[in-house]
Amino acid sequence: MLWTATKKTAINRRSFLAGLGGAAVLAGSGWHGPALAEGLIGEIEAPLFATACKRANGSYALAILDDAGQMLAEVGLPDRGHGMAVSPDGRRIMAFARRPGTFAMLIDPYDRKEPLVIASEPGRHFYGHGCFSADGRLVYAVENDYERVRGVLGVYDVSGRDVRRIGEIETGGIGPHDLLRMPDGKTMVVANGGIQTDPGQPREKLNIETMDPSVVYLDLSSGDVLAQHRLSKDLHKLSLRHMALDGKGQVWVGGQFEGDLQQIPPLVAHMTQDTSPILTDIPEQLASGLQSYIGSVVANRTGDVVATSAPRGGQVMFWSASTGALLGSKAVIDGCGIAPVDGSAFLISDGLGGLRYLGEPDAVPDVLAQVPGMSFDNHMFAL
Repeated sequence: MLWTATKKTAINRRSFLAGLGGAAVLAGSGWHGPALAEGLIGEIEAPLFATACKRANGSYALAILDDAGQMLAEVGLPDRGHGMAVSPDGRRIMAFARRPGTFAMLIDPYDRKEPLVIASEPGRHFYGHGCFSADGRLVYAVENDYERVRGVLGVYDVSGRDVRRIGEIETGGIGPHDLLRMPDGKTMVVANGGIQTDPGQPREKLNIETMDPSVVYLDLSSGDVLAQHRLSKDLHKLSLRHMALDGKGQVWVGGQFEGDLQQIPPLVAHMTQDTSPILTDIPEQLASGLQSYIGSVVANRTGDVVATSAPRGGQVMFWSASTGALLGSKAVIDGCGIAPVDGSAFLISDGLGGLRYLGEPDAVPDVLAQVPGMSFDNHMFAL
């Protein structure tokens, strides 16, 4: 990055939120702005979204928004956030620090309970992403075991009053960045970025010449590798990072190229457990301006369109899940966060505090909000 309602309601949301004066921008942890308590959400019945952000005063937070771009509430984060896990019922969020951060925060936006802050294990740091188990009792977090140079999924029990780390599963590679729980609830897909890092040298990439990115399908009960997909050797510097699942059961992945920036490598691929990655075609005129980096990868509600953001190039691209063809792109300066709305629409956030609604890939995005002084971070999630 450069910084990097479907039902009628008993009350008018815009009038109600305007009367509350909007969410306060305050430092520290705990909820600020309108209270997201039981009853209030039930009356509003609005789709909600969560994203990490940077406030005007330089502090970091997780923000809750609705589909009209209204800021409903914020909870302060200890440092810069990145991605998050959302429980199957949409009632809890586990927010993760940006790599190589060592905190995660469990938040219930429907309750006034104080958020729980979790520290990573000694010798580990978070990579910024995680997901809940199908029953909502566990959270799996991608982590770096930097002393042994291997990626792991930390397994956290979040079913009680306290969060407990109860084990870990090797990811079959290094630099695990994103993960997807498959619909069967038993299989996890992990994008191993292939880049060795160490918190003693924050943000430095230590093995560019020997990178080995892959997408791995794991059996959660045994930890066994069910499948491991790699790109061709000439693309070993394409770090595979963010993923989405489409309506056909294909996993889509976006990459970050660590090679010569004069090259224009493919950046998006799709695959299944049993089929090798298929690289998509991006027209050279468009690809040359993307700066070899894909930020977010998200499928719409119907699963027939996949959106991939390229914030460094100021573009969001849209793909047909059935054919893999590029449907088009939209220019969004520093646009990176994407979340599905309704059937085919997307919300798009940017690092300049903007939020847009796009009903169809060939439509013109509507600007819903421009929050002064706010920088939305890389990812946005539907609750």
